[in-house]
Amino acid sequence: MLSNDFIRLRAIEPTDIDAIFRWENDSRLWSTGSAVAPFSRKQVWDYVSNYTADPYASGELRLMIVDAKSGDPLGMIDITNFDPVNRRGQVGIMVDIAHQRLGVARNALELLAEYARDRLGMHQLWAIIPAENIASRALFEQNGYAIEGHLRSWLRVGREYRDAYFYHRFLQ
Repeated sequence: MLSNDFIRLRAIEPTDIDAIFRWENDSRLWSTGSAVAPFSRKQVWDYVSNYTADPYASGELRLMIVDAKSGDPLGMIDITNFDPVNRRGQVGIMVDIAHQRLGVARNALELLAEYARDRLGMHQLWAIIPAENIASRALFEQNGYAIEGHLRSWLRVGREYRDAYFYHRFLQ
């Protein structure tokens, strides 16, 4: 359910700390997420050590995207704002720059959708994507997400506010 011939989605392990530390501190990725400052290795260690992989208890599910053959980490995908009553959650995805545009994100989004539908019984997934992030918008559209709303001045980048789109996908 969480793998195909190309990638595998798995729980976060202590051995992932170096990759997570590198990704969380890559300021080039901050504009697409909510990070505003670097994380220390200790903060990443504490997060990994205390992470509860039960979305019903923690409100989130974070998974590593790894190469199916080598097991090397390629990125992370998550469901946050997990709403078990209404069976929906927000999708976030990050693929290491060295592995972008190779189908990793497309495969990960599809595996996550299958898992969310078949195992968690979720009805819908959603994402907020910066208007200028054409690659992410195309990725989500190719994976069955549709624009449901235009969010004006939604994201702050430096001293500017930028538009975003609310994307949505029904699973059932």
